[in-house]
Amino acid sequence: MSKKLSLRLTPQQAFDKTLLEEIALREAGMAGAEDVEIRPLRRSIDARSRQTWVNVELEVFKSEAVPPLINWQHENLQQVAEQPPVIVIGAGPAGLFAAIRLIELGLKPIVLERGKDVRERRRDLAAINKEQTVNPESNYCFGEGGAGTYSDGKLYTRSKKRGDVRRVLEVLVAHGATTDILVDAHPHIGTNKLPQVVQALRDTVLKWGGEVHFDTRVDDLVLERGEVTGVVTAAGDLIKGLGVILATGHSARDIFHLLYNKKILIESKPFALGVRVEHPQALIDSIQYHCTSRSAWLPAAAYSLVAQVPYQGVERGVFSFCMCPGGFIVPAATAPGEVVVNGMSPSRRNSRFANSGIVVAVEADDVKPFAKWGPLAGLMYQQSVEQKACAAAGGTQVAPAQRLQDFVSRRASSTLPDTSYQPGLQSVMMEEVLPAAIGQRLKQGFKVFGQKMKGYLTNEAQVVGVESRTSSPVKIPRDPETLEHVQVGRLYPCGEGAGFAGGIVSAAMDGERCAEKLAEKWASKWVKM
Repeated sequence: MSKKLSLRLTPQQAFDKTLLEEIALREAGMAGAEDVEIRPLRRSIDARSRQTWVNVELEVFKSEAVPPLINWQHENLQQVAEQPPVIVIGAGPAGLFAAIRLIELGLKPIVLERGKDVRERRRDLAAINKEQTVNPESNYCFGEGGAGTYSDGKLYTRSKKRGDVRRVLEVLVAHGATTDILVDAHPHIGTNKLPQVVQALRDTVLKWGGEVHFDTRVDDLVLERGEVTGVVTAAGDLIKGLGVILATGHSARDIFHLLYNKKILIESKPFALGVRVEHPQALIDSIQYHCTSRSAWLPAAAYSLVAQVPYQGVERGVFSFCMCPGGFIVPAATAPGEVVVNGMSPSRRNSRFANSGIVVAVEADDVKPFAKWGPLAGLMYQQSVEQKACAAAGGTQVAPAQRLQDFVSRRASSTLPDTSYQPGLQSVMMEEVLPAAIGQRLKQGFKVFGQKMKGYLTNEAQVVGVESRTSSPVKIPRDPETLEHVQVGRLYPCGEGAGFAGGIVSAAMDGERCAEKLAEKWASKWVKM
């Protein structure tokens, strides 16, 4: 027999495994019973009142065969070394999950990644932080696992109609992620654990006959009769395949330029741009948990904020993005001469800082000064702000910053608080870095946020610029049914860089869908070239 329970518990009751089991057995009427297994199903924190509660759903099994925790198994894969090859450009979540799905479908993935593997990539990240040297091919955006490898590893998504979220989480668990991600309402893996998970995904691809090539940038697509039949790498190698899954992420600007120059249809799309705001984590804890100090049983507190604010009579959204409790701000530039910031958290979220992107929607009207670039107008707008941020802070990876209340009040900050951003900060007037439509809306948005979260608007916090890689400013259009490019056959735009995903899980699901659609249409038509 089994029994499902919905419990409202204190943090200690919910997170102390022994105490949770005692309560569960008592509530299920099985206290003292043998041959019992308790399996958590769902866990979420409710901090809306003075007393913080944790809502827990679980199932208690007694004297019966317990179903497997995950259904995805490595044993369900097959050897594909001699099967038709499919080229996957990019080894981020979209590319890696596409590769594994191709193996399940009996096709051989050839994954081409411009950056380095996770182990070698760390040296280039250290160079950015310590020597302020940006390697355009290996950085926080490019390399094995993509931008998500060195991030919080957030796995929450609203794109539940676009694929099987549970399947993606199970694949991650099968490759080393904690089973907590199957339970928590807002699951995350942590930047310290993601590299091992990513490497395990790569090992699976290799074990079953796929290929993964690092330091292999794709510089051209081979077009024959309106179809992509292969690619040319930076080294001059020609690689042929059944088709191409283009999973290059939101920062591969050279790919967008390549498509534009080859007259392959791309479109400008809205994105968002702003700053990353950094608070002491203790301050966010006290606001969110209504306490002077956080209980040892509670995780570092997070927040989600949004406001609609006007500028010159036009309202736009100002919102928090990629909030990283107990985290760090990191340099995410992909070329010298630009400053870009992002956030990440370790699995324990134990940094003394909290940071979040606070960004403003960027629409077509904002990028009109770059109209000569056509569909690349948003990209060029984005790049110009990043270059301005770099110049304002001295031309290195030092980032421009200002205390939060000073920014809102238009006062220069004579000093800046401590920061988690390793290259360092330079005090500047951030309104001189940001476009007026962005800066003015941010100021109004922060005032609204200060009303919603008393204590948020403070000079204990600071804004750091710029947060500009929220999503791709370019969309690569595809047929909504076949997922194939609307103009070029055998080309499957995929994931964040193509404008069809917004995080690790949504990108992974999109990679799987593209693999399925490519296999469905082209697998039976392979002729070895």
